[in-house]
Amino acid sequence: MAYAHLLVAVAVTPESQQLLAKAVDIARPSSARITLITLAADPELYNQLAAPMMENVRDVLLEETQQFLDELVRNANYPIEQALIASGELSKHILHTCRTQDVDLVVCGNHNQTFFSRAVCSAKSIVQSSEVDVLLVPLHE
Repeated sequence: MAYAHLLVAVAVTPESQQLLAKAVDIARPSSARITLITLAADPELYNQLAAPMMENVRDVLLEETQQFLDELVRNANYPIEQALIASGELSKHILHTCRTQDVDLVVCGNHNQTFFSRAVCSAKSIVQSSEVDVLLVPLHE
């Protein structure tokens, strides 16, 4: 089956390059579009420790996330239509993006160790709420 628009849920981890490479392999034969989506790190996790040293933790975290996405896009060797940074519950943002941008395949990673597992291990809720195909890719460090 050829897909027209893939939504790839990435995290600020090296494994995201593996995930994007898999999505590119799927997209390339049919020249499908690719959109990336990630969660911004929750600054509330860092505020108590970092607040005395940093005025605006949220801006710093968003900037780091954007830089990571920019690098991922640069190294993709395939045109990436857009890169979205979401906050809150990832599965809701994925569902909304699928509905509003004609996404027909969601690609997300699956492992149980890092921030990725907390962010995208909402894989269960993504699969349950998805109205399109979902591909879970096993990721290894």
